[in-house]
Amino acid sequence: MIRPIIHDTMLLMNKAEPAGEKDMQTAFDLRDTLLAHSADCAGLAANMIGVNKSIIAFFAEGVPVVMLNPEIIAHSEESFETEEGCLSLSGVRRTKRYRRITVEYQDMMMKKRRMTFIGFTAQVIQHETDHLKGILI
Repeated sequence: MIRPIIHDTMLLMNKAEPAGEKDMQTAFDLRDTLLAHSADCAGLAANMIGVNKSIIAFFAEGVPVVMLNPEIIAHSEESFETEEGCLSLSGVRRTKRYRRITVEYQDMMMKKRRMTFIGFTAQVIQHETDHLKGILI
């Protein structure tokens, strides 16, 4: 189900609770909402659709990917300054991102995974995991 995007910064600044099997509908809704906004959005966090759970969705090579309880466990030393926008916020803001990250997470089957991402996909994941920590760019 496509959910409305939340713009209330007080809600967006709450730290996400761990996600479990009972949160699968939220994961599906997040993916559906990402697909509905594919023209102007590269990723979403569950709090952006009003659910305070640790779930993100993003596009990797054009395919939607959903991660439950993602945690960046390593990153490159190399970082860069960039400007990012957000569907929940107006305008763009400057931020620092790492070029390469390694993420541990659970997939939609609740199976533990570990993957490394580079470039724009890594940037999007960092943005969305910031949302889970209540950090707004």
